Amino acid sequence: MEITNKTLNISKERNIVRLKKRDMLQREGEITTKAFYVKKGLLRSYTIDDNGKEHIFMFAPREWVIADLESQEFNRPTKLFIDCIEDSEVIILDRNTGIKTELNVDNLKIRINLLSRRIAVLQRRVLLLMSSNARERYELFLETYPNMVKRVPQRMIASYLGVTPQALSSIRGKIKKMPKN
Repeated sequence: MEITNKTLNISKERNIVRLKKRDMLQREGEITTKAFYVKKGLLRSYTIDDNGKEHIFMFAPREWVIADLESQEFNRPTKLFIDCIEDSEVIILDRNTGIKTELNVDNLKIRINLLSRRIAVLQRRVLLLMSSNARERYELFLETYPNMVKRVPQRMIASYLGVTPQALSSIRGKIKKMPKN
């Protein structure tokens, strides 16, 4: 199911949408005012390059927010797709309508905490992409997203890390062979 204006209008009273695996919340090229708070499930944002290769930008497990802030802040078409990796339940937060939800998004402390976590994760990721090797990026992935390896296909984790699935398999094999302290 793709989220449409009709769907959004129907759900405005509670702003909660139940989605199935592979449901699309946002497509590249749209100008968006929406963010998605994950109550249950798992979402991802990604882009597809000119060669058709998928590059995962971010995962959003339970209690995370996912959105294209560049599109919202600068009123530009989004470069990101957002879809469900698992059946999910999300609260749709619309910047323009300022709808109050059970999340109480008008509470500044909650907004700051949600955005601060997202910014911190993205900052760590950018710094690691600039200065670390694939193994270090994988270790940070495991720290940032505990238990995610059980929920996400390896090809998606490889895409997020910027490595091939074969390289990820090699990294995982080396880590398994290491003696445990």
